[in-house]
Amino acid sequence: MFSNCRTTLEADRATGEAAIRAVLEQQARDWNAGSIETFMRGYAQSETTRFASGGNVRLGWQAVLGRYQQTYGDQAAMGKLTFSDIDITVLSAEAALAFGRWHLKRDKDEPSGLFTLLFRKTADGWRIVHDHTSAAEKN
Repeated sequence: MFSNCRTTLEADRATGEAAIRAVLEQQARDWNAGSIETFMRGYAQSETTRFASGGNVRLGWQAVLGRYQQTYGDQAAMGKLTFSDIDITVLSAEAALAFGRWHLKRDKDEPSGLFTLLFRKTADGWRIVHDHTSAAEKN
C-alpha cells in the first residue's frame, strides 16, 4: 500500500519538475524572441504575484510586467537569455521551488545572477507566484 503512494508521489514530482522546466524553457524562447508579454505567461496572472530584486518588491502581475518593460525596453536591452544550474524541488502536488542562474548576452555586457522561484500549480498549469532574482556583482 505505501509503495503505491510513494510511486504516485515520485511520478507527481517527476511530472511537476518536467512541467516547470518546460515553463522556464518557454520563457527563455519567448525572451529571446523579444516578447516580454509572452515571457510573462510563465507568471501567475494574479494581484499577489511577487517579484523581488535589488531591495525592491513589485506586487501584482501587471507591476511585474511593467518592471520588465521599463528595464528591458528593446531587443538590445533584452539580449539573449539563458538559464543554467536549475534545481527544482517539488514540495507538494501544487507547489515547487526552482533555483538557478540567469545570464544575458548583450552587445555591450553580459549581466548574470541567481533566481529563486516559487511555482504554484494553477488552472493554467505551473506558474511563478514569487520571484526573487539577484544580479551578480560586476567584476
